[in-house]
Amino acid sequence: MIGMSGGVDSSAAALLLAEAGYACVGVTMRMFSNDGIGLSDRQTCCSLDDTEDARSAAFRLGIPHYVFNASEAFEEKVIRPFVETYEQGGTPNPCIDCNRHLKFSYMYRRARELGCDYIATGHYARIEQRADGRWLLKKGADRNKDQSYVLYVLSQELLAHTKFPLGELTKQQVRLLAEEHGLRNARKHDSQDICFVPDGDYEAFIRRYTGREYPPGDFVDEDGRVLGRHTGMIGYTVGQRRGLGVSAEKPLYVCRKRTWDNTIVLTGNERLFSDTLVAEDLNLIDRDRVEEPLRCRAKIRYSHREELCVAEQIGEDTLRVVFDEPQRAITPGQAVVLYDGDTVIGGGTIRDTEK
Repeated sequence: MIGMSGGVDSSAAALLLAEAGYACVGVTMRMFSNDGIGLSDRQTCCSLDDTEDARSAAFRLGIPHYVFNASEAFEEKVIRPFVETYEQGGTPNPCIDCNRHLKFSYMYRRARELGCDYIATGHYARIEQRADGRWLLKKGADRNKDQSYVLYVLSQELLAHTKFPLGELTKQQVRLLAEEHGLRNARKHDSQDICFVPDGDYEAFIRRYTGREYPPGDFVDEDGRVLGRHTGMIGYTVGQRRGLGVSAEKPLYVCRKRTWDNTIVLTGNERLFSDTLVAEDLNLIDRDRVEEPLRCRAKIRYSHREELCVAEQIGEDTLRVVFDEPQRAITPGQAVVLYDGDTVIGGGTIRDTEK
């Protein structure tokens, strides 16, 4: 069963598996109703155009194509946690939740129901099996497209039943392959934004979705002096500089969001750096737990560079990561992912930092 979004990557993945002799079934998951989130059907992915592009690719490849309505699960597992995390002062990564609960777990359950042995997607990552039988997640060969960061949540069972046909290819090779086989989405642009917030205005989406008002409050410095007023806690994230509306002698940035008193702390750039974070909700791939302090590298955002660190498990579901050099704007709600070379050790959700 191949998850086909309508983009070139998933279509090329289907092409490669069909050519390899697998009996393939293409599926497109309808994640949400655009009317329900106040958008036209052509503003987002999961649009009718995307579904038709997926159907066209499946027809071209001679494989069946189905559409699954996964909107209830998407709202429960992705949209609501996204909103709640913002309300609690964090900055979520809904793509990770979508991978964890929809693009892999949900699709795998449906695949088993239909008698499929494997699921597949167009992600740029690789899966290997170690000599002792454990499954490993590795970076994609195209370092500019590597998506291992958002896949650290995959379990051993999912890794054992998942295929990433594009893991050894570059994006350019994928587009050329699609062109050679007459796929009409060969040059289709990649989606860049969160699928249900295509305009990037998270605050407006949350207000529209919940129908709630989020009260304004004070911007303060670290000594508690009032610097100005914010328009609602959900409109800001750690490290933000633009749109604060505060005049000062030097640039100010969001450092902390104090939900208990509806106050946002602003500081200079130098105070945004921390060398230690604590993460929870762990998923470890290449081992069952971190028994002793582990020397490795870690990423704190999808676009962030890996940095040297020491990771230590300090509880059953809690990890402390200490970086060699302080990192800027470590953000609660984002993921920290640990690497040993090309191999994903695992990761978790950032809870807080220690400066």
